Amino acid sequence: MTTALATPDVKTWPWQGFSIRYQQIGTTGAPVLCIHGFGASSDHWRQNLPAFGEQHRAYAIDLLGFGLSDKPAPNQPLPYTFETWGQQILDFCREVIGQPAYLIANSIGCIVALQAAVDGPEWVKGVVMLNCSIRLLHERRRADIPWHQRLSTPIVQNLLGYAPVGRFFFSRIARRSVIRNLLGQAYHRPEAITDELVEAILAPALTPGAADVFLAFVRYSQGPLAEDLLPQIRCPVWIIWGQDDPWEPVAMGRDLANYPAVKTMEELPGVGHCPQDEAPELVNPLVLGWLGEAEAA
Repeated sequence: MTTALATPDVKTWPWQGFSIRYQQIGTTGAPVLCIHGFGASSDHWRQNLPAFGEQHRAYAIDLLGFGLSDKPAPNQPLPYTFETWGQQILDFCREVIGQPAYLIANSIGCIVALQAAVDGPEWVKGVVMLNCSIRLLHERRRADIPWHQRLSTPIVQNLLGYAPVGRFFFSRIARRSVIRNLLGQAYHRPEAITDELVEAILAPALTPGAADVFLAFVRYSQGPLAEDLLPQIRCPVWIIWGQDDPWEPVAMGRDLANYPAVKTMEELPGVGHCPQDEAPELVNPLVLGWLGEAEAA
């Protein structure tokens, strides 16, 4: 896209004593805030922010512990939970945006967005969820996974809790070849897995504290599920789901469309876990259309 808005401004925001990176583009219209998934960052919205910025004040944020935001040790002083990240989003709306915003989120970012909408409904105008995390590692999901995973998951999580083992495991993952292979599982379109994308995932993984954040989250089997939060939502919710997502099955995602807050669910054939990056030409018009209708109403 060759417009004056093609490159977002990259900024930092002090929150709870930590430095938070965010990106901003656009000067008019209702604000939108994009929230990334696990292991990603605000760079995962690089193909969406310019389009959103043409009609909205558009922001994307690095959650605490991810991207180029600070990565304090878990529970020193903040735990890496959806309540913590939800509070981060609400404070960002208050202190940086200065008015209620639409939240656009992918994967675990959807749970963050829903948590923020529940905790601070006056600051959230609506939520767009892209392939919302089903949280299959949650302790209340154990009945939904194969029996051998039911037995092995707690064992592996406990093993990773031993720092030398966990950090060695993370060091084996934080490599270009491994990241490219993982993206090859998540994405259905191989041409979407570019060197730029691999570097956007790898660079934050090599920063201090990244391993401990990763290990804290993979052992986090508590907290809310989407179905806990959706009944409490007062704002409209729209859902986009890549049908070929191997990590968050669309068959389970369809159940989320039954909650009263959900206005519509759009399935994208031939698209995987990160539709905003894999198929921005499909996602951007859908999102802008929904937000335009909501603003007109």
